[in-house]
Amino acid sequence: MVKEFRVVPAVYVVLRRSDAGEEVLLQLRSGTGYMDGHWAMAAAGHVESGESAVDAARREAAEELDIDIAAEDLVPLAVMHRTKGDRRAVNERVDFFFECRTWTGRPRRAEPHKAADLQWFPLDALPNPTVPHEQYVLGHLHADTLPRIITYGF
Repeated sequence: MVKEFRVVPAVYVVLRRSDAGEEVLLQLRSGTGYMDGHWAMAAAGHVESGESAVDAARREAAEELDIDIAAEDLVPLAVMHRTKGDRRAVNERVDFFFECRTWTGRPRRAEPHKAADLQWFPLDALPNPTVPHEQYVLGHLHADTLPRIITYGF
């Protein structure tokens, strides 16, 4: 019998504004058990069963930031296939990255038990530490060299 290969799908929303140069909204992870103490994209999470990546991105933005994003305002940036190389299903991922510049509401920490802070940062001056695979995407976004398909950790 062949064991079925599985990946965990997740979505990331890069909220951007251009008020004072190009900025992105990041949260400081806390109390999650994953990369706590690292800065991360302000809206991100797993795609749930029966849910599209677009619907998941909209849901995560609503849950984490208390904002509403129209589906047409989510611009696909890249898809990342990543691994830790240990062949554990939990560490095999496919990540969908979207950019968003228009939303309804004012972003806030709607889940303060999962985020210690929420701040705008210049795209060319990200805080340290930032979640590594997210920093990779943001760095390439800033340099205008972001590939549409990314392999990471292989």
